[in-house]
Parts: sequence; C-alpha cells; structure tokens
Amino acid sequence: MERSLDVGNMTRVQEFVLLGLSTRPEIREVLFAVFLALYLLTLLENTLIIFLVCSHSELHKPMYFFLGHLSCLEMCYVSVTTPSLLVGLWTGPYHVPFTACMTQLFFFISLICTECTLLASMAYDRYVAICHPLRYPLLMRPQVCLGLAMTSWLGGLLVSVAKTTCIASLSYCGPNVLNHFFCDVSPLLNLSCTHVALTELVDFISAIVILWGSLLVAMASYVAIGRAVLRMPSAAACRKAFSTCASHLVVVGIFYSATLFIYCRPSRIESMDLNKVLSVIYTVATPLCNPVIYCLRNQEVQTAFHRTLHWS
Repeated sequence: MERSLDVGNMTRVQEFVLLGLSTRPEIREVLFAVFLALYLLTLLENTLIIFLVCSHSELHKPMYFFLGHLSCLEMCYVSVTTPSLLVGLWTGPYHVPFTACMTQLFFFISLICTECTLLASMAYDRYVAICHPLRYPLLMRPQVCLGLAMTSWLGGLLVSVAKTTCIASLSYCGPNVLNHFFCDVSPLLNLSCTHVALTELVDFISAIVILWGSLLVAMASYVAIGRAVLRMPSAAACRKAFSTCASHLVVVGIFYSATLFIYCRPSRIESMDLNKVLSVIYTVATPLCNPVIYCLRNQEVQTAFHRTLHWS
C-alpha cells in the first residue's frame, strides 16, 4: 500500500493514499451522484454570474466586479477539491503521487486565502456604499477595485508559496494514509516524521494575518454599517441597506466558522470525520450557495438574466 525511496537511513514516502469522504461501498455510489450533480450545478451557476456581469453594462459596478471575481475563484476552488472527492467515492481509497498532492495543496491554500481577502474587500465595498455614499464613486473607483482584487489574488499566491514550501520540505517516512478526501494541511502534518515547529509557525502566522486579519476587516465594516443603518430616518432605507449586506454577512459567517475551526490552530489536529464534514461545507456547499445568496436573488441580476433569456 505504500511506495517509498530509501535515502540513507531515511525512508521518504513517494505517494499518499486518500481514504476519501466515505469508505462504505453501499453509500459511495449515492454520494458520487449527489456531489457530481452539485459540482456541475456550481460550475453552471458561477459561469452564469460571470457572463451576466461581463455582458451587461448595468452590472459594471464595484459590487458586481467583486462578485465576478468571487465566482471565478469559486469555480477554480471547487475544481481543486471536488474531483478528488469524486474519484474517492468512485474508486474508494486511491494513491496520489507526492508531487500531485503538493500541487493540489498549493492551489487549495492559494484559493482559500484569496477568498478570505476578497470577502474582506467586499465587506469594505458595502461599508463605503452605506457609510460614505457621496464619496463612493471616488473611494471605489475602478483602479481601487482592481487593486483590491489583484491584492487578494497575489496575497493568496504568496502565502501558498510559503506554506506549501514548508510542508513539502518535511520528511514523510510512513504511514502514508490521509484520512481525508484531498491533500490538506493538518492531515499532512500528522504524517510528518520530522519536527514541524517552523511549518506550524508559518501556518499560525498566515492564519493570523489572512484569516483573522480579513475577518476583523469584515467585522469592523459591518459594525460600522450596523451603526449607520440604525441612524437612518426611514424604515424603508434601513431595509434596503440591510438587504444589500445580509447575503454577504451570511456567507462570511458560514465560511469563516468552518475555516477558523480547522485552520486557526497551530498544533497538529487529527483528521476526524468532523473535519471532513466541515471541509465539505466550505469546499462544496459554499461555492454552490454563494451565487444564489449573492446574485440570483438580487433584483438587478434577475433583470439582466431575464434580458438575456429574451435576447436568446
């Protein structure tokens, strides 16, 4: 079940075995059909959002600019983890070469860090729109929006380079079985046979900077928004302001609750079934629900969608 390479007195694992989401054959076929349908639906939803944002001039606004980037990110994000989940459900436990595992880990870390900072940028956009409406065209001009989006993508890339390099440099002497459906940080740290203090430090610092930093920005934005909404003179204005922020707040709550539970602890954690369930929430459920929560219930997006159907 394990292939390895002898280097002196050290035996280095050359591949890992992913146990997958479930090892029970009687439910794997059902789960495979369910997650395949969810994966295809997620791709369809996010492709639709990107098309609508790009093809309709009335959606060329900062809020929809960020939503377009989020949909693009979600398509990449779900395509990094879900195929390996489906393979595990179809075949059962399967072998993954060391290089392929580290490549998946690199893209996963990059995309999850990008999503954290992108969600914070979207919260800041709503803060400016509600708390400084007269200055909104200046504060959220196209150059600023592009800068925030590019900072999110590049920041996630740099963090991923540091974390993946540290994890890939560890020695894995066996066993080589990962109790997960994709190559994740904690299961890999659990298998390392060398001292992981530096890797855990890098993991902890990145969690503080990216996860907690972006969460604090989002929370501060919504505290300020809440105060501004409470000072609004009319109930109609309050409802309108709340409706523009409620969707984002729901997604932020779901996403950060799962990620902080798993990734904001510097020590090794056991990859239990609970961790796999939580991983399903932010790797499958969140990308599926985001387009519905954010866009498909939005009146402007619905109008653009109806116009698209009319043209066709």
